[in-house]
Amino acid sequence: MEQINAGDTAWILVATALVLVMTPALAFFYGGMVRKKNVLSTLNLSFITIGLISLQWVLIGYTISFGTSVGGFFGGLDFLGFNGVGQEPNPNYSATLPHLGFAAFQMMFAIITPALISGAIVERISFKAYIVFTLLWATLVYNPVAHWVWGVGGVLRNLGALDFAGGTVVHITAGFSALAIAIVLGKRKDYGQTNIEAGNIPFTVLGAGLLWMGWFGFNGGSSLAANGLAFNAIVTTNTAAAAAAVAWMFLSWREGKPSILGIATGAVVGLVAITPAAGFVTPLAAIVIGALAAPISFYAIKLRQKWGLDESLDVWACHGVGGTWGALATGLFATTAVNSAGFDGLFYGNPNQLAVQALAVVVTIAFSFGVTFLLAKVLSATIGLRVTESQEDTGLDISEHGEKAYSDDAFSGALSGAD
Repeated sequence: MEQINAGDTAWILVATALVLVMTPALAFFYGGMVRKKNVLSTLNLSFITIGLISLQWVLIGYTISFGTSVGGFFGGLDFLGFNGVGQEPNPNYSATLPHLGFAAFQMMFAIITPALISGAIVERISFKAYIVFTLLWATLVYNPVAHWVWGVGGVLRNLGALDFAGGTVVHITAGFSALAIAIVLGKRKDYGQTNIEAGNIPFTVLGAGLLWMGWFGFNGGSSLAANGLAFNAIVTTNTAAAAAAVAWMFLSWREGKPSILGIATGAVVGLVAITPAAGFVTPLAAIVIGALAAPISFYAIKLRQKWGLDESLDVWACHGVGGTWGALATGLFATTAVNSAGFDGLFYGNPNQLAVQALAVVVTIAFSFGVTFLLAKVLSATIGLRVTESQEDTGLDISEHGEKAYSDDAFSGALSGAD
């Protein structure tokens, strides 16, 4: 009979809270990069996702992801409505935790993943369409891929694919889905015609800092135990983020001046890249993974700009491309000296692991992009994806939500008071 470990349970309680905070942090990270007329709309795309996916996860999401495997492709309905997900351990997923603890921790991953996609479609997505898209995308894309990689009997898990905390499940799915829906949605009305400046860079820096902190729960909690592996994941996470932030600083410096927005973006890219590897690699490997993630994503942004594609906040370049590099890097740097439950990578004498990682990447990209593209096309032809041109001109804060992020009266009053 499995026994609950109080230390493990306490750590996962904390980690669950840390990962939940990442979604409001993402809201600030994205909200600072849009124009002032769209700040509330952008914040809400992340915030409402907490509500939508929390319900979807309890009702059907968890069982599709972690229910008894059906052919290795999705879970059965044994956990429908959290049936059988109780306070006792589950030998497959939570040997020292309440099953509810594992399910709650995984819920936070399911929440943030579609919220990541929202960065690609801000300032023009219809709120109604976003709600429908998010619920369908979670059910048709995220939940099956989570089962493939993490579910007992999942097809990619059975092949030996390694993904410690979601490089494939979270970042590749979100990044390439973001690319697909941005292509279908099209450019913002004035994209390429006017200078679209970030409205509040301090928001973005605050969001990046909170994401950095929350990622310790994201990656460290994926050990599912209060042990040395959790600390390894936390140290490699911090190290990769630091390396990528510094590398991005130098990249932006070469082109003019060291950009604070770039440094914050670099930190997030480093966090993305280390996610699949955090519990399988050493801190020295994390430096390499983070330092290379920065130029890989930096030049992916340049490529996206050359294409003329309005993928607003570069979710594809940062999460899709960064996550791809991280998954492949896991196949290079993984070592059983760090985690005996994993496999050695290419640099430790096992080239097959890199091949398995590459296969998992290709399959996930093709599935995520393809399903999302079709889903976006269907929604565009039925309920419509975009707001009207007049709504876009006005800004989505007013046209979609009837609220303003900043009160003009408050600013004028502060100025008159200063006089």
